[in-house]
Amino acid sequence: MKLSNFTLKDLPAAVKRPTYDRAKLSPGIVHVGLGNFHRGHQAWYQHRLFETGLDQDWAIVGAGVRPFDEAQRKKMAAQDFLTTLIELDPAGKSAEVIGPMIDYLPVEAGNDPLIRMLADPMIRIVTLTLTEGGYFVDPATRVFDFADEDIRHDAANPDKPRTAFGAIVAGLKLRRERGIGPFTIQSCDNLQGNGDVTRRTVVNLAQLADVTLADWIQEHCTFPNSMVDCIVPATGEREIALAREFGIDDAVPVTHENFRQWVIEDEFCAGRPHWEKVGVTFTKNVHDYETQKIRILNAGHQIIANIAELLHLETVSEAMHHQKIHAFFRKVQMEEVVPHVPATPETTARQYVDLVEQRFRNTAIVDTIRRVCFDGSSRHPGMILPTVRDGLAKGVPTKGLAIVEAAWARMCAGTREDGSTIEPNDPYWDNLTTVARLARLDPSAWLEMRSTYGSLADDPRFARAFEESLSEIWAKGIEAVLDAYCQS
Repeated sequence: MKLSNFTLKDLPAAVKRPTYDRAKLSPGIVHVGLGNFHRGHQAWYQHRLFETGLDQDWAIVGAGVRPFDEAQRKKMAAQDFLTTLIELDPAGKSAEVIGPMIDYLPVEAGNDPLIRMLADPMIRIVTLTLTEGGYFVDPATRVFDFADEDIRHDAANPDKPRTAFGAIVAGLKLRRERGIGPFTIQSCDNLQGNGDVTRRTVVNLAQLADVTLADWIQEHCTFPNSMVDCIVPATGEREIALAREFGIDDAVPVTHENFRQWVIEDEFCAGRPHWEKVGVTFTKNVHDYETQKIRILNAGHQIIANIAELLHLETVSEAMHHQKIHAFFRKVQMEEVVPHVPATPETTARQYVDLVEQRFRNTAIVDTIRRVCFDGSSRHPGMILPTVRDGLAKGVPTKGLAIVEAAWARMCAGTREDGSTIEPNDPYWDNLTTVARLARLDPSAWLEMRSTYGSLADDPRFARAFEESLSEIWAKGIEAVLDAYCQS
């Protein structure tokens, strides 16, 4: 049955569907970067809130700034912006249809539809999922990239921006001129201090074109830090077929695990929904939650993913059921990561490792190695290297993390150990591949990527461990290197 408002009443009885009247919803949130994670996480919380009868003036309007976002918009519009969420658990699967999104703005050059919506007084929060590398901030130094081509374009053409941040600045400019007031900008990406990073990007971009506007944004807008968590695989033919098993013709269904977490600072300049009523945690100490999640879960993906790619394994669960990868994951986490991760009121770092391991081993979740390997040039500096620096400073072992970095360098050479080709999987793939091939003979060449490693290249403890690991991976294979480490 083709998913639409009209067919909701005719869905199979086993499929949950909205009990609220979607016609009575009005917008309060614009979300930019409407991929699977947003629909399986933030949109789900909003749906749950609407189910309680609360805050129905906080519906979501989707937006994108890239040309390929238009294809997603058309698919969503054809089914009245409804989404099928399929929960995958080893004990069984279930489906529900959610409807908190009521529109998806046309994607146009210059982003005029988005700017006009951002200037609408009804919009009080703008949320973002742009990937870790989408904030124009150097991952090693955390410095804003004033030289980026798109940033330079937006500074010179503030009324016709290319980027989401250019559109935000343009929308805020109109609000200030019209006396409407500010809105909150909230990142939902896996960045340490994601609200602080977002503030830096928005304010620095605004300063390039209008210093007084930048000052107004700095004074009046809020940028709460947050931590978000739910494993949400990419959608392909398998996921579409799963929706059909439930009797639903959905062009863009979302599969997800049976775990979600959302932790936010309560800093909202124009109000917010009552998310605390549906399980969201509000706290002044987001940092500890962020550290726990980024350094254990997100870094955990990087600990196993490049190794799994070299061995031609396809999914995260397959990698975690590989005896040598699993042993490596446990040893690195417990000996090299956990010592730097604080407890939260809910769990210790060791307990969180156990939870992550359980989630990664869920065979019902088909989360691909290719997905979690993507954009290593952003993920390694933000998720792995801070722990390396802490370990070196405190005298905690870092040999396993050096192997992680060596496996990334070996993977970026573009071939697996069986000789098959690894397709480009990073915005900077061509450069990474060139350096990775040089590093086969001279491992130090990889660490000379200063935008990634900074001063780590100058620390002989890390440099030696990395160079030895990369040479051994090329000479003996990754499994032999894992064996030697786990037996040490």
